[in-house]
Amino acid sequence: MIQELFGWWDYAFMRNALLAVVMIMPLFSLLGTLVVNNGMSFFSDALGHSALTGVGIGLLLGVADTSLVMVVFAVIFALLMNRIRHSRLTSADTVIGVFSSCGIALGLVLLSRGGEFSRYQALLIGDILSISRTELITLGITLAVTVLLWVTQYNRMYAVSISPTLARSQGIPAVLIDNLFVVLVAVVVMLSIQWVGLLIINAMLILPAAAARNVAGSVRSYHLLALIFSLFSGVLGLLLSYYNAVATGPMIVLIAAVLFFGTFLIQKKMDG
Repeated sequence: MIQELFGWWDYAFMRNALLAVVMIMPLFSLLGTLVVNNGMSFFSDALGHSALTGVGIGLLLGVADTSLVMVVFAVIFALLMNRIRHSRLTSADTVIGVFSSCGIALGLVLLSRGGEFSRYQALLIGDILSISRTELITLGITLAVTVLLWVTQYNRMYAVSISPTLARSQGIPAVLIDNLFVVLVAVVVMLSIQWVGLLIINAMLILPAAAARNVAGSVRSYHLLALIFSLFSGVLGLLLSYYNAVATGPMIVLIAAVLFFGTFLIQKKMDG
């Protein structure tokens, strides 16, 4: 019985995947809380769609490893989208919708040349079971940098998310901090997308934070619950996907969705 329950530990790819999950999910919980607070769910979704264009540009340039091109393109894409989003020339939802549509359409055009898009379908759902030791190191460095920025800049980011005008009155460079946040989201999304998949990465980013927001009584408990929900859904989703032979990313999202609806019902009961 014990051997059946923990038999997955005998496989190196499962141990690597577990380590990836316990790094990726905290990353998502850290960023997801501010993404949810700022109403930027569609923003991160549009970033995910831009991954296809980044890969397509990398192939046009003849780059063997398109990861760097994806990150660079996503950063430029995010900064431009953020600039227009704050220009007030049109609604933020419209701007993000246009960028999202263009990002995925251009990517599909570039990658479908010669009918070869099937080679890149793995980007749609990801494959965390294929993560290598080298990629785990990259993920660990990304987590360390993100935590450092979070510790040193969170108060500023939170102030900007509440009121950019009030933040500026306190001497906070609101534009710089806002751009720093969107760049951080862009980098994390691009580095994670090959293991998570662009179709579900946004759900994985916002669902644990949204679930935590339903029942959190303070800012501290909000972040703590988001972290707990992220790790719980990540680890349980990985194990259930192994025992049921299904895709890991979608299983994680389903568990996170159950947590969201469960906390939503709890919130309604408490309010009622």
